[in-house]
Amino acid sequence: MSTWQRKGPNEAYTPEETQARLEAELPHWYLENGWIRRKYRTSSWKSSLIVVSTVGHLAEAAWHHPDLAISYGFVIVKLMTHDAKGITEKDFALAKKIEEVIQWQPAREPDAVLEGTPNDDVRFKYVKYDN
Repeated sequence: MSTWQRKGPNEAYTPEETQARLEAELPHWYLENGWIRRKYRTSSWKSSLIVVSTVGHLAEAAWHHPDLAISYGFVIVKLMTHDAKGITEKDFALAKKIEEVIQWQPAREPDAVLEGTPNDDVRFKYVKYDN
């Protein structure tokens, strides 16, 4: 049985509820200092910029904007709903969409026609996928 119940879009979850949802729905995300966070490992500066641009597009389309930290080999995404002073459905919804897009590997889809970025050549490496 879950330790949380779905709330309204601008109602904050408790830290315990947030942690339970992360474990159930977003296992690579974590709660720290009132934010849900995810560190995406990349293979180059160019890859980090692509991740940032992708997250930026999703955030702008959602009209819900994360804080980002960018480095040569990683991007950290931090989400919190400021006016609710905590984690809300908005944060979970955007985190799920970011996770879905950044972790997408076309070659793993049934009947894949797109091969995906090759990882065996350093010139083309991109995101360091979780699986």
